[in-house]
Amino acid sequence: MSTISLKLPSLLARRLDAEAKKTGRSKSEIIREALEKSFRKPGSKKPSFYDITSHLAGSGKGPGDLSTNKKHLSDFGK
Repeated sequence: MSTISLKLPSLLARRLDAEAKKTGRSKSEIIREALEKSFRKPGSKKPSFYDITSHLAGSGKGPGDLSTNKKHLSDFGK
């Protein structure tokens, strides 16, 4: 993640501080969310969970394709 520096007018900085304290979120999180909303095209929907986490797809270890495991399917349909 990249880091930037940002200058805010005093009133906006106080509002950001208050929102962060009220919601328990970081100022960075609030600013990122506001930027995402501002860049969204009018009428476009919110990104899906997959859109946000697609870079993680396939990165975890787990069982292979269970449909090829005869033991897993031994009582299927009973």
